[in-house]
Amino acid sequence: MHWKLTATAAGLAMLASSGLANAAGELNIYNWGNYTSPEMIKKFEEAFDVKVTLTDYDSNDTALAKVRQGGHGFDIVVPSASVIPIWIREDLLLETNPNQMENFKNVAERWKDVPFDPGRKYTVPWQWGTVGLSVNTADYKGDINTSAIFLDPPAELEGKINVIPEMADVMHLAITYMGGEPCTADKAILKQVRDKLLEAKPKWISMNYGNIEAMTKRDFLATVNWNGASLRMREQDPNIKYGYPKEGYPIWMDNVAVLKDAKNVENAKLFMNFIMDPQNAAMISDFAKYANGIDGSEEFMPASMADAPEIVVPEELQAAGTFALTCPEEARNLYTAIWTELQK
Repeated sequence: MHWKLTATAAGLAMLASSGLANAAGELNIYNWGNYTSPEMIKKFEEAFDVKVTLTDYDSNDTALAKVRQGGHGFDIVVPSASVIPIWIREDLLLETNPNQMENFKNVAERWKDVPFDPGRKYTVPWQWGTVGLSVNTADYKGDINTSAIFLDPPAELEGKINVIPEMADVMHLAITYMGGEPCTADKAILKQVRDKLLEAKPKWISMNYGNIEAMTKRDFLATVNWNGASLRMREQDPNIKYGYPKEGYPIWMDNVAVLKDAKNVENAKLFMNFIMDPQNAAMISDFAKYANGIDGSEEFMPASMADAPEIVVPEELQAAGTFALTCPEEARNLYTAIWTELQK
């Protein structure tokens, strides 16, 4: 399933017209690291007299495992589309019906009724983008639009390659590189994928989440990466370029949801409505450098994002992108077995 990468723009709606009541107190957010605009959080705190506490995680698996254990104290979590059906099936999310909130009218049409949350009963858009490769082109002059960068590393990059610890993204890249379809359970293909990953791993330096500083300091010369993080790297070092693997790459969306055992439900609902305001969504994008799925937000975003190569996919590579949905359980179990072996 291919979802074309497009940008949309339509009207502006301000939070003042949300119709939701003020609610003093607390809000505990569990989100990916280095991904939340401090300026936006401050604005929310001042608008509603709510103290926000932010806790970071480094992968969808980490977040899911933590919440499954209970006793976490979080109100909000920000899972990727590919795992949201698991959160819903395990009854971990509260049905908050954001589709009835005042600012839902600002959600771009393509993101209003989505297969991972039909009718948007549980989630609202946070940010969306792609997974590819960030490469320091001062050190490597070859093709960067290929997963060979980390699966068959060129000599110039060996020992200086990082891979993000996100199973679904890395497996998607590896499977398509070996000629398979995303979410395949074909054991012949997956044996090739396993062998290729295990063969490549000794040529990597690490499997870390936070890699902006390491790339800009040249501790890493290449990393599997998300497009917004790569844009932030390029802003510090113009030699760092973002490649879209021609063999195939995931398109993803992260989404805000309220946890079933949240203690501050009304404040969490206020936050959901708040981030669907175009000006506030733009603050999120301005910080992390991803598209956000809210119409009208482009008006408030840096002009440099409008034509950034990390956001505007080259026409000839658009067809290689596939929106990442939840894989069947059989496939997920096989991927987990490969991933577990890779961690050893």
